[in-house]
Amino acid sequence: MAGKRDYYDVLGVSKDASEAELKKAYRKLSKQYHPDINQEEGAEEKFKEVTEAYEVLSDQQKRAAYDQYGHASTDPNFGGGGFGGGFGGFGGGGYSTGGFGDFEDIFSTFFGGGGGASRNPNAPRRGADLQYRIKVTFDEAIAGKETTIRYNRKTECATCHGSGAKEGTEPVTCSKCSGRGAVNVEQNTPFGRVMTQTVCDVCQGTGKEIKEKCETCHGSGITEEAHSVKVKVPAGVEDNQQMRLSGQGEAGTNGGPYGDLYIVFEVEESDLFDREGTEIFYELPISFAQAALGDEVLVPTVSGKVKLKIPAGAQTGTTFRMRGKGAPSVNGNRIGDQHVTVKVITPNKLSSRERELFEELAKESGADIKEQQDKGFFGKMKDMFD
Repeated sequence: MAGKRDYYDVLGVSKDASEAELKKAYRKLSKQYHPDINQEEGAEEKFKEVTEAYEVLSDQQKRAAYDQYGHASTDPNFGGGGFGGGFGGFGGGGYSTGGFGDFEDIFSTFFGGGGGASRNPNAPRRGADLQYRIKVTFDEAIAGKETTIRYNRKTECATCHGSGAKEGTEPVTCSKCSGRGAVNVEQNTPFGRVMTQTVCDVCQGTGKEIKEKCETCHGSGITEEAHSVKVKVPAGVEDNQQMRLSGQGEAGTNGGPYGDLYIVFEVEESDLFDREGTEIFYELPISFAQAALGDEVLVPTVSGKVKLKIPAGAQTGTTFRMRGKGAPSVNGNRIGDQHVTVKVITPNKLSSRERELFEELAKESGADIKEQQDKGFFGKMKDMFD
């Protein structure tokens, strides 16, 4: 027994520690050093040391002997074998689960049991949520509309009302798990044989066994139905925005509520407009004459054509704001603006008369341009400061 650490020091507790304190310390350390979690060198040895210390100190009889005789009390030959081989957890027989009931719970966490038996298998459970994508045009997204959608969903069987049992019969307590919904299974691990919990394969975790299954749903309690619901597309909805329709998803189990339906909107692009939130953008082509002389034109907006005054001398790229002519917000608290950017169009073909007029214009404007060019850099700077 030389070189063994004191069991109380191993667990980091005092010699008068209560059972609760011992259990808390063991849970913390066993998770910290478990080889499936901690891959550091020496973790496995520390895990064995912690487990050995807890098994001795959690047993009142073994703890009393240890307090009096120390590690000698765990020797198989101590007291003529009065301790029945002492510890026995690592001598080739795997880890013992006797003496502390929560050991099973800890290994359930490590190996997939997760304590499922502690949950009520017959508690109501909410149904699954569904998603439905609706395509709408750009104009429909701006103005909103009402439509009806149709889809398949799981619903409670109308014949057995969700019980899964044949009409006139009822489910009975599972004969394998006695209604717990889980069964204990022994598994071979690198540390020996351990007891874990798994979902009962007879009742699938419900705790109820159906002897005579419903002919409509074949014992599932759920059937699939074609379902339809009216959807109001909100004015101003944007691409990939979604809305939730409560209770329009799939049926729950054990009397649980239906899940929800999430509507995702796919908005088509417009041939005329670009959109950023509630702001609308439009490019307005105008002629040389309109740009030079100014004009009043009809501009398309998402709510119809509206007059816009183009001032004389307008340049390509000039943007005008039309307030309140954009898209509405989904919650209806504001309407955005439309931004109109003018683009001066250069004609590709000219009539003889148009060419004469442009040539005369070129002569007139050419003198002004020549005068500006002759001034040079310093002359332009002087004009700027003047």
